[in-house]
Amino acid sequence: MATISNASRTGSETALHRQMRRLNREKYLWFLVLPGIAYFIIFHYFPMYGLLISFKRFSMSKGILGSPWVGFKYFAEFFSSRYLWRILRNTVVISISTLIFGFPAPIFIALLLYECVFTRFKKIVQTVSYLPHFISLVVVVGILVNFVNPVDGIVNEVVKLFGGKPVHFMGEPGWFRPLYVMSNMWQYAGWTSIIYLAALSAIDIQLYESAIIDGARRWQSLMYITIPSLLPTIIIMFIVRMGRMMSVGFEKIILMYSPSIYETADVISTYVYRKGLLGMQYSYGTAVGLFNSIINLVLIITANKLARTYTETRLW
Repeated sequence: MATISNASRTGSETALHRQMRRLNREKYLWFLVLPGIAYFIIFHYFPMYGLLISFKRFSMSKGILGSPWVGFKYFAEFFSSRYLWRILRNTVVISISTLIFGFPAPIFIALLLYECVFTRFKKIVQTVSYLPHFISLVVVVGILVNFVNPVDGIVNEVVKLFGGKPVHFMGEPGWFRPLYVMSNMWQYAGWTSIIYLAALSAIDIQLYESAIIDGARRWQSLMYITIPSLLPTIIIMFIVRMGRMMSVGFEKIILMYSPSIYETADVISTYVYRKGLLGMQYSYGTAVGLFNSIINLVLIITANKLARTYTETRLW
């Protein structure tokens, strides 16, 4: 028994020494990773402590721990709110619209750039498509407002040129979603295509050479080599996107919307902003935000499970 115990202790010590040597060998890599780890701990994990106030009647004077427990009171209030179905409908519709039109856009851009044989033209298109990502969100919305201005906006000038009447796009509930989705595509599609271009650049060129020898056309090479090689990256990006499905960016919506278009523009995040911060109903706003996060968690777990069941690619 003593021999077995000594052998076990020796094995564990050997494993510990092996791990220590590995850490010492990779210490500079860990130094590079530490700022990222610190960022997530400070700004993402530590604030989760504040979720407690969704189950409490929060008072600033008493603090989080001193505030009395109320259980699921604020969740019940949200589920019985007259705004519940409106904000859920708007959030789901905007998220699905962005997914349908915005998710494939960078894939198409990457495929077009990858197939382009004119190097100079390819570089120009890449530069132009990347630039909107670096423009401030306030400036993007400002450009959008100027474009659709009912008085002298370019879009309305074209409408008037063809005999139509100017449309107040920013004040029409029916136009909010198309404007949001199209401006979102313009801002992020080019930048996101970098990920897919990186995946395309990793494809072995010998696969294409073999396909040419076998008589494959360009379209056949695209369908049977390029897209299957890109599919794992697409699946990973889709799973990550599902984790943010219900998190429609409220910053852009707040810059774009007004009370006249709440009918189609009001989403969960803007509702939390109005109730939680402007209305100072911190517990209620936190409860709604927690509900939204739980939906995102369920969606990303479901998407990952489906990917693991039907493909060999998964996030975890």
